[in-house]
Amino acid sequence: MSTEKKQIGDGQEEREGMSFWSHLEELRGHLVRSAIAVVLLAIGAFIAKDIVFDYVILAPKEPYFITNKLFCIFAEMVSTPALCINQKPVEIINIDMAGQFKTHIVVSLIAGLIIAFPYILWEFWRFIMPALHPNEKANSRGAVFITSLLFLSGVSFSYFIIAPLTINFLGSYQVSEMVANQVALRSYISTVTMVTFATGLVFELPVIVYFLSRVGLLTPEFMKANRKTAFILIIVLSAIITPPDIFSQILVGIPLYGLYEISIGVSARVEKRRVEEDK
Repeated sequence: MSTEKKQIGDGQEEREGMSFWSHLEELRGHLVRSAIAVVLLAIGAFIAKDIVFDYVILAPKEPYFITNKLFCIFAEMVSTPALCINQKPVEIINIDMAGQFKTHIVVSLIAGLIIAFPYILWEFWRFIMPALHPNEKANSRGAVFITSLLFLSGVSFSYFIIAPLTINFLGSYQVSEMVANQVALRSYISTVTMVTFATGLVFELPVIVYFLSRVGLLTPEFMKANRKTAFILIIVLSAIITPPDIFSQILVGIPLYGLYEISIGVSARVEKRRVEEDK
């Protein structure tokens, strides 16, 4: 036991003894490895162009996409044809000479960033971990896995639920029958990627609450007392990241409010641990 404490103490003293430039040099190594991972995965996505575009990026606008098929089945069950979405695929056009090539590069980089996100978190965790006390390390065990899981869950939720609804609403909306919708490739890509990435970040709410609770800036009592305010903010956020129809907002608002309730539990658990540590 004493040997273990001595090793921990030596590690902390070694880290504290590092100069500012040494910390920057260490951080640079983590950033470089993260960047290399993103670039390598982006190259893989660039090579797998047909899979990335035909079966991933452009798939949510097609009738064969799993979400669109399930919505049509549900629409038939409840006799509501309006719920059967994306049966007339949006026509995507390119009006820029180098537009498709530039889009190919941007989409590959975004794909590399999303896939490499767990590894990037792990690299930053390796940089922060030596500065933590033993009890902080114990309390933060599994942080990289949970953070990655929440982010990927948000991305998946957006890709399979929000993206098809957004494409169906915006792609079929017309101010007049005399105006046909021909969506630019860049506009389509930016809409899908922005909504998907933003939802992935929103799903990190429990992690943000955890760290704010650890430093004492947030308490479960405060979150419980402001449930109504949070509910309004969730409705506003749902309206921002979804098409402006009630069904889509409800579909998105329910899991977001569920995350808020989970965050209250996370904050309560952190506060309980902090009280026990103080005692």
